[in-house]
Amino acid sequence: MDETRYREAIGRLVEPGERVLAQAKADVGGGLTPPPPPEPSSTAAPGRRTVGSVLLNVLLPVATWDRGDRLVDLVGWGIAGRGTPGSAASRLHRALNPPRPDGAVRETLLAATDRRLLVCRTGPVKLLAGRDDEERALAETEVVWSAARTEVTSARVGWHRLNPKRLRFDFADGSWLAFTVPIAEPGTPLRAIAAALAG
Repeated sequence: MDETRYREAIGRLVEPGERVLAQAKADVGGGLTPPPPPEPSSTAAPGRRTVGSVLLNVLLPVATWDRGDRLVDLVGWGIAGRGTPGSAASRLHRALNPPRPDGAVRETLLAATDRRLLVCRTGPVKLLAGRDDEERALAETEVVWSAARTEVTSARVGWHRLNPKRLRFDFADGSWLAFTVPIAEPGTPLRAIAAALAG
């Protein structure tokens, strides 16, 4: 999809008088992320991390065990975020990864405005989508998480392993979360987000 169309979709979601300074399509960086916020009525007991669960995660990725998944993410991808359950990074990650996903592929859009940091999701995207399907997905774009600019203490783009385009947001509560774009895509939109939040 064309970047200007993202800007138009985000422009429809901002408050009156709020200006969009920069936008980018990105995904949460691969790796270990903050634990989810506490659920209102959680009855599931946490699993144990064993060598068997880690090996099964590597050999059979369809079957998952939470603690084994986290260890594989740490070893394979590194750390994509830190924070306590309920921190800003934890809530942001949960907004993008709900406990009961619908299985549809959606694009994540980041936007820096003169008032806040917005994280949006498009409607379901098809693999071989035509223009009409892209328009429908953009029309269904919604804000899933936002934070006042004062809550974002820093935003910077830097290297992580082999990817030089990793945008890290640090929040006032001490938590952080990173976003990336594929290596083949330019990092200019991520740098624009960081510059807009720094200004």
